[in-house]
Amino acid sequence: MLDLNSQTAGFDRENNALVIIDQTRLPNEEVLLSLKTREEIFDAVKTLKLRGAPCIGVCAAIAMAVLSNDSTAQTEEAFIKEFEDNAAYLISSRPTAVNLSWAVNEMKKTLFSCKGQSLDNIKKALCDKASEILENDISTCKAIGEYGAKLLEKTDAILTHCNAGRLACIKYGTALSPVYVAKEQGHDIKVYADETRPLLQGARLTAYELTKAGVDTTVVCDNMSSYIMKNSLVGAVLVGADRIAKNGDTANKIGTSSLAIVARHYGIPFYVCAPMSTFDKNTDNGGGIVIEMRDEAEISEMWYEKRMTPEKAKALNPAFDVTDASLITAFITDKGVFKPEQIKDII
Repeated sequence: MLDLNSQTAGFDRENNALVIIDQTRLPNEEVLLSLKTREEIFDAVKTLKLRGAPCIGVCAAIAMAVLSNDSTAQTEEAFIKEFEDNAAYLISSRPTAVNLSWAVNEMKKTLFSCKGQSLDNIKKALCDKASEILENDISTCKAIGEYGAKLLEKTDAILTHCNAGRLACIKYGTALSPVYVAKEQGHDIKVYADETRPLLQGARLTAYELTKAGVDTTVVCDNMSSYIMKNSLVGAVLVGADRIAKNGDTANKIGTSSLAIVARHYGIPFYVCAPMSTFDKNTDNGGGIVIEMRDEAEISEMWYEKRMTPEKAKALNPAFDVTDASLITAFITDKGVFKPEQIKDII
């Protein structure tokens, strides 16, 4: 069983299921879901029951193992065909997050490295790989936190956007990992969390996990960042990333680019925290990043008893924006801290 206090998702090998916390029910309900079919898993990713680039990647790997275990294919050829169909289907659920396709491709490499073996051996290898990816995520995120905590030794407060903490990964998180590691080291850092319209990941999820961990947390509206920085309430901005191009252009939750622009104006360091798996060596710059467009209802209806906007008013709902590399102070990764101009040499 998954421990809500320590992990966001897990691999129930005994019952062959992907187990997740339903993040659409937080903060008021803590609900575990046990997912076994590709339709259930696709829906969980698409509707943000599980979200956050690293978490999506880990869950995709587990999903491929779960679906492979349930395969009734009798030949290797049929098994591979079914695997590739499932892979394409899952990748289509969230096209912007590179971790999803990265994890599926890691599972595919494992599959092809086992060609010629029995299907039982292949299935076991896929399960072992999924478990390895999960454990690696935990160690990777802690490493991000350790590098980040060093940068924040003289910082008392930070601003963050969306949710790039434990709920976006398995443990620790990316942008919040330095806060958690610093706390473990005896340094308490206050966090200002953008509410993050329209899905309120900051208000619902970041505030939930931080307060649960005993971190001093203040939720602010997305349009308050200039006030926060002008009045020197924070010493840094830390955000996560869904995809980072070769030149350092970074796709993250809509509103991130605005924060970077404001931070540059006020001379506040702007850090992107991400594992190396989020860097996309096949995308030259931000112009090549596909931006997911989501349902207008998330803006006009989702959080209201009655529709909030007039029926004839349209709503534009991009899930992400791209922050220019020139606005990023540094990337805090599991391999160290790098300037944008160094990225092309390390991926």
